[in-house]
Amino acid sequence: MSTPPSASLLGSKESYTLHEQVKRYTLRDNGFLETKNGSFVYERVLGLNVTDKTAPKLKITVSKELDGLKLSAVTANGLKKVDLYKNDQLKAQRDFAENILVSLTEASVLKKVN
Repeated sequence: MSTPPSASLLGSKESYTLHEQVKRYTLRDNGFLETKNGSFVYERVLGLNVTDKTAPKLKITVSKELDGLKLSAVTANGLKKVDLYKNDQLKAQRDFAENILVSLTEASVLKKVN
């Protein structure tokens, strides 16, 4: 079996890959939604106020074969990637995203590569 691809947030030194034991139900149990084409998407506003229309979002996409992973922080409308590590103005959002990634690692959805 080939090594699954790894992904990281723009500007981050941390890389993640899918945990080798991840299952479809594990993704659903952890907040991923199945799309029409069978892939899974996890999207969370990076902040305490989930109705904030300007806060960036963490977006994680898993292919339907559970062999592909995309990880990004995007603008509120989802059109542009955001570098949470560029400066300390986004420190709260960066911490929020990192906490989500830690909880997904603890739930055996993701595995830290480095």
